[in-house]
Amino acid sequence: MAENMAADLSPTDNDALEALLQGLQRDINCLSDDNRGTRKRALEKITKEVFSKAKFSAAVLQVTFEEILKPILKLFSDPTEKCRELSVQMVSEFAKQVTDLWSFLPYIIPTVVQRLGQPEIVESCEELRLYLVELLCSVTEICGEKIGVYIDDMVKILQRTLVDPFHDVRKESCRCTNVLAVAVPDQFYFQANSLVNPLLKSLSHQHSKVRVSCIQTLGIVIKGGDGKNVDDVVSHLAQRTFDSAPTVRTAVTGVVGDWLLNLRDRYSYFHKLLPLLMTGLSDELPDIQRQSKLLMNKVGDQYALENEEELKDRMNFEEQSSYRLQTGGMDRPSLGCRILVQRNLSKILPAALRDMADWTTDTRIKASSLVYFLLFYAEDNTTQHMEILLQGLYRASQDENEQVVKEVVSSAELAGCFVDPALFCKLVLPHLKSSAGSSTTACSSCLMILAALLRGCNPELIKPHLKDVCGTISLADVCCTEHLSSQRHLLATVSAVVDKAGEESSVHSFKLFYVLLHVKALQREGSLELEVHSVLTKLATAQSLASSSKLYENHIQDFLKKLKENHTSWTHHSPECRLFDVLLTDSGPTIGLHLQDVMEIFTECLDSQKKDPELRLKMFSLLSRLFMSASESVDLQQAFNPFSVQAVQKLIIPNCVWQAGRTAAAVRSAAISCLWALLQSNLLSLQDAGQIMKDLLTQLTSCLDDHNQTTRLVSCKALQRLLMSCKESLNADMLHQVYPELLKRMDDSSDEIRIVVTKTFLAYFRAFPSDYDCDLYKLHLQAMFKGLLVHLDDPSASIQEATLNVLKDAAKVQPLLLKEQVEAVRHKHRVARYCEELINHCQAVV
Repeated sequence: MAENMAADLSPTDNDALEALLQGLQRDINCLSDDNRGTRKRALEKITKEVFSKAKFSAAVLQVTFEEILKPILKLFSDPTEKCRELSVQMVSEFAKQVTDLWSFLPYIIPTVVQRLGQPEIVESCEELRLYLVELLCSVTEICGEKIGVYIDDMVKILQRTLVDPFHDVRKESCRCTNVLAVAVPDQFYFQANSLVNPLLKSLSHQHSKVRVSCIQTLGIVIKGGDGKNVDDVVSHLAQRTFDSAPTVRTAVTGVVGDWLLNLRDRYSYFHKLLPLLMTGLSDELPDIQRQSKLLMNKVGDQYALENEEELKDRMNFEEQSSYRLQTGGMDRPSLGCRILVQRNLSKILPAALRDMADWTTDTRIKASSLVYFLLFYAEDNTTQHMEILLQGLYRASQDENEQVVKEVVSSAELAGCFVDPALFCKLVLPHLKSSAGSSTTACSSCLMILAALLRGCNPELIKPHLKDVCGTISLADVCCTEHLSSQRHLLATVSAVVDKAGEESSVHSFKLFYVLLHVKALQREGSLELEVHSVLTKLATAQSLASSSKLYENHIQDFLKKLKENHTSWTHHSPECRLFDVLLTDSGPTIGLHLQDVMEIFTECLDSQKKDPELRLKMFSLLSRLFMSASESVDLQQAFNPFSVQAVQKLIIPNCVWQAGRTAAAVRSAAISCLWALLQSNLLSLQDAGQIMKDLLTQLTSCLDDHNQTTRLVSCKALQRLLMSCKESLNADMLHQVYPELLKRMDDSSDEIRIVVTKTFLAYFRAFPSDYDCDLYKLHLQAMFKGLLVHLDDPSASIQEATLNVLKDAAKVQPLLLKEQVEAVRHKHRVARYCEELINHCQAVV
């Protein structure tokens, strides 16, 4: 053959060939020498002579290659790595320059198969394996369709090299596969499936460039084969959508988009491939988002074109989109895209919802984003899947990841745009009722979804159903929750209702106000105070009310009526207690117009025989606060006057009666404090005080001896206030009832109480009536003076000074008697100065 080809050469080429072969003959013989150095030098000289010294024509190189090919190919398995490298490089160089490479393939391909296509790695050098794959790639590019005869050998090699340990070999193998698929598409069709598994093994390679190459090659292999391996590939590509490398995610998007456009049996795989493409719509990189959107539009347009006859009417008479949420500036998808998603939604949505409950966070985030875009493309078709959608959203809304929850809320808002409120109310409200009584978490998630649906829906469509919504969220099981998350979502739901109802909010105002006060009353540590105030203001503004205080005016009567439905069964755990507290505290002067109902509730809840001490403590605390701010609340325009006697007789005095136990002592202290607040606010008139003075003094003097220090202290203060404000109602018998207990308190263990007692004594002596018979009650006066004179010689200077002031004031009652008592004990006192001063004062008064 070489002789025939040589005969065809021009005289010049013939001479050059003879000279070249003659000069290389010894070196060609040396290629089989036992000495590796000799073989190496021969290879280097041949390479230099053929490719470096002179530029030979392709015809000359063709003949030369034929002469030296076999000995060169033998060196592919040379023990010396350098010899193998030089031989592979020489064949590669010849392959690029000869005129008819195909004639040499029967020798080259089997040799490469022997080096790369065995079950175990024969070629140990990574770089040489790379050179061999590069040689195959060049051969395939040069020979084109002629390589088809060797498709089995090529595939055999690629099956090994696609999983080669050296990453560059894998990348070059992918390139070789791509070239092969283009060169011999018919033969490749039958072999493509055998390359899928090796490619899948490289999809998780640590080098992102390898992963990108594998994904791109996989796209070509699947498209070049019968496509039946799509099922095996989809799950692996789905994992790559989470890849940290943007280039990998870009490759997935491009390959899947290409399949959706060009795969032979793509209609069978729409439901599996669409989620992979649509996942890119929510990618963190805008470029991938744009790529996914562009491909999605192309796929939709092609689908519409392929089904033009079926979709002709819808294309010619495109319906207007229904009420839509503002979707961040995204345009409405084309008809083809919408139809494509709608027809596959029943297969895609359940799987996406299941993935929203996956154990990996990344999967849940991707799935939740996918659900949003599925609804965005499905539009009104979402209605058919609402039940399963809601169940998935309920579960996912409880996710610990904020991004998942955010996507879930967005999906619910989008569903609200497209689904008739009549339907979602029918599904959500019964679920809310049932979950409220069983699970706090389930109730919270249901409220979250309901609020989102309301935000997204058409105001005109939802208005007929707002009554049912308000009725449900105002149920005791729903709004009586201390769960912070549920309270937040209740506020969001109320806010959404007000937004949708607008000026018609007044129709639902009481129920919404009722819910808001529940949140305000049951919130923990005031964490939602600002949010509640904001929604209350929004509710008032929607009704054109000047402020939220007008809401209290409008609804306090109905609210009290509702509270009175079960106030007889309240305990300190009852949420109604806190509701009652918030209602009275925040209603301001309005409460003064409804004291009849308020006092009925107080009377019942402060019943010392029926109600637990903890409840009574709460109620006394509330009542004290109301008394302290009486001018701005209960006593607007002296509204409390008719109820002051009732408050003392039925609420305070019965709870001051001594009972054993710390809790009972706390109740007595609270009751006395409440009396102190009532007296301090001047809520007990002189006339009313006269009616109950006897009982009041009896109970106060009893409490002066209580073992609780606070009770004793406040009792002294209350008695002092009573003596000051109601002195005209006191007679001698009442006064004589008080002083023995006051004298006892002068010996109290607390100096603070003793000082307060001295001030009480001041009020006491000033309360003596003008017609007091000093001669008749001389013994009582002696007892008072003697008791106080003891403390004029107290170890404490402050007590001495306070006692001196009291006795100076007492001198006005009977100065001679006091002088006589002082002189009788003067010699016993350690400090006579106070006695002298008091005697002089008595003489001056006389």
